[in-house]
Amino acid sequence: MLFRRRNRPTRLERVRVAVWPRHSWVRSTRYYGKRVLRLTATPHAIALGFAAGAFASFTPLIGFHFLIALGVAYLLGGNLIASALGTSVGNPLTFPLIWASTFKIGSWILPGRQAPPPHEIHAQFQERLLSKSLDVLLPMLKPMFVGAIPLGLTTGIISYVIVYKSVELYQTRRRKVLEGKRSAFILKRKRSDK
Repeated sequence: MLFRRRNRPTRLERVRVAVWPRHSWVRSTRYYGKRVLRLTATPHAIALGFAAGAFASFTPLIGFHFLIALGVAYLLGGNLIASALGTSVGNPLTFPLIWASTFKIGSWILPGRQAPPPHEIHAQFQERLLSKSLDVLLPMLKPMFVGAIPLGLTTGIISYVIVYKSVELYQTRRRKVLEGKRSAFILKRKRSDK
């Protein structure tokens, strides 16, 4: 294969790269930004897909962010690849902040009995992990689901505006460059025909 690595990475190396990129977070962020800009779709579809991925990153269902993002993007008519790239909003650096804020806002929104503090939930979780694990996790997950909706929508709207403007600007510049190259090629061809 043309771009295959000479030495195949071990599982531990692949996990390490997934958690901490080989070069830097700035380079990885720039790479994902360029991937989003270079998608071939309308700016609206790309921005809508990315916003769906950003929204899905705020749900506490870690293993299902891609599926949620694809489903939301499909329903809204967004770009599916951009939705997968949009889930990069939730990463090992942002997850602690996302979880704490969704839990806090969800506890504030929900009426009635407040959810126990996280240190009590952690103690209960250790005691009854195997016997009644759903009873222990539900008081923590319920406020997180409720808090994920306003935070996810806010982040989705902000990311929609940023990605829409960026993609629109990129596609306009690219179109002008290609038109300039095409007209230069046509002019050169006409001169050579004479």
